[in-house]
Amino acid sequence: MAGLIESGRIADLILLLVLAEAVGLVYFYRRTGRGVRPLDLLVNLAAGATLILALRAALVGAGWQTIAFFLALAGLAHLGDLVRRWR
Repeated sequence: MAGLIESGRIADLILLLVLAEAVGLVYFYRRTGRGVRPLDLLVNLAAGATLILALRAALVGAGWQTIAFFLALAGLAHLGDLVRRWR
């Protein structure tokens, strides 16, 4: 388990789960018309995915600039999510 975390592979697995979640929920929405609208879903998942990328970068010893880049993207995605939800 330590190797999975130290190598950053745990983040890769989580990102695959996020991708599977996105595909499944978009497919469900397209088939039924129910659920979260795809753009709303993708903006929300982008915020989480970029946080996971920042975690992965930290786990593999990337420079602070790479980590800061992913955190900034996460912040922008979060802001986009808030804007879409603010009614």
